[in-house]
Amino acid sequence: MALKVLCLGNTEKGLYSQLLDEYLKRLSKYTSVTWDELPQIKQKKANNRAQDLEADQILKRIKTGDFLCLLDENGKEFSSRKFSKWISDTERQLSGDLVFVIGSAYGFSDQLKSRANFSVSLSKLTFNHQMVRGILAEQLYRAYNIMNGGNYHND
Repeated sequence: MALKVLCLGNTEKGLYSQLLDEYLKRLSKYTSVTWDELPQIKQKKANNRAQDLEADQILKRIKTGDFLCLLDENGKEFSSRKFSKWISDTERQLSGDLVFVIGSAYGFSDQLKSRANFSVSLSKLTFNHQMVRGILAEQLYRAYNIMNGGNYHND
């Protein structure tokens, strides 16, 4: 079992990439993690064609036994402790990998939504896609730190 994150588009250099690198380094102490950036489809405006092309890229990287979790504004919200427990419980049941997907501004296609096993919302607030990467990486680190009895998370 491994932890994978797929996101569309590249992480901007500078503060965003530094934040991401820091939390991925910390997270790697607890679990095997891969972070793959896939090419973002360029369209003048959101449309189903862009969603479908992006879904194709994502689905090519998903294996049958993988648990696919989309980051979506309508997904389940958790406290950090409950997110940690959810990850732990989910991993115990997996035959494949736990895969999180950060979509593009176009959103997710119906095809990808139907393949997904779950969706998570990081907040009711809206964040740009660059910030979501850092927030997810930090929350994953926090979750694994909690699972392993670390002291990063304060109640």
